Amino acid sequence: MKRPIYLDCQATTPLAPEARAAMLPYLDEKFGNPHSPHVYGYEAKAAVELAREQIAGVLGASPERLFFTSGATESANWALKGALSAQGQTRQRLVTIATEHACVLDTAEWLGSVGAEVIVLPVGPDGLVDLERAEAAITPETALVSVMAVNNEIGVIQPLATLAEMARKADALVHVDAAQSFGKLPFDLALCDLISLSAHKIYGPKGIGALWVREGVDLAPLLHGGGQEGRGLRSGTLAPALCAGFGVAAALAGERRTADAEHAAKLWDRALALLPRPFAINGCTESRWRGNLNVRFAGIDAERLISEVRDVAFSAGSACASGSGRASHVLTALGLSVAEARSSIRLGWGRYTSAGELETAIGMIGAAVARQRMAA
Repeated sequence: MKRPIYLDCQATTPLAPEARAAMLPYLDEKFGNPHSPHVYGYEAKAAVELAREQIAGVLGASPERLFFTSGATESANWALKGALSAQGQTRQRLVTIATEHACVLDTAEWLGSVGAEVIVLPVGPDGLVDLERAEAAITPETALVSVMAVNNEIGVIQPLATLAEMARKADALVHVDAAQSFGKLPFDLALCDLISLSAHKIYGPKGIGALWVREGVDLAPLLHGGGQEGRGLRSGTLAPALCAGFGVAAALAGERRTADAEHAAKLWDRALALLPRPFAINGCTESRWRGNLNVRFAGIDAERLISEVRDVAFSAGSACASGSGRASHVLTALGLSVAEARSSIRLGWGRYTSAGELETAIGMIGAAVARQRMAA
């Protein structure tokens, strides 16, 4: 059976062959627990530490401060809850942005329910944060500023350097959700105190991520148990196969960063040339990762479009909100109406997407758009 053309790379990416090859030995003969004191444990631990070095190397960070987690959701939860918990009652303000991923916004809501002061900054129609509101909110009462470097739904790149400067003046910490930017864009580590990462967004395996914590930053544990990671900071037996796959995927992303970005930009230009008119792009077109195109067609039902074009895998937004029945919180934060949000689709391409595949896919989407318009 022919597989659909895949255009949903913000939801997940296919596993890189190199990452798969790195994982296989630790699924077979090298099955040891990396925390065990014998040869099976030692060889498993060696894979974990190599992966830690590979990932930290792409960040330009010290591997000793990179801690493996189950994914970016756990990393973001740990960053937000751990940072505010470590502050005690002295500073309990969290500042974040209305278009953040649910793992940040839902954690922020929980923190608010237990006494934290949470300020959620609005964005403009371009998806960029309101910097005047940010400057007013980021004061010496602020413990943490949390920002997604590249938005998962609209691909917009937030002004991290400006926000970090505001945070530094207030002596506040900066958490960056880098799930969609790691391995794709250059990173200035000096801007960040906490960085959450995900393997499966960079052609690595699902079920593993990491949190980088700057030296000197106090962070309370999120999970309690054996304290396997970071001298007691994070508990749980690590999976050497997942670590190995993440490490190789990260190293490959670092090596291919320029080539991958150029490929994404070429497909962006091709997509814009082929999409059926009229359409509108959601979010800023300049400060943006060009592997993400969120576009709306007035009067079109996006869910119906997805169901009609079965030979293309694409989405109407975040995979975690799929099927909720709610309009995208990211699109409504831009000022779009519910109807406009529900006429929007997200196309995401990546390293393994060919120009021919993209052209075929957009041709099918365009034909379905035309059918809906004729039936209206």
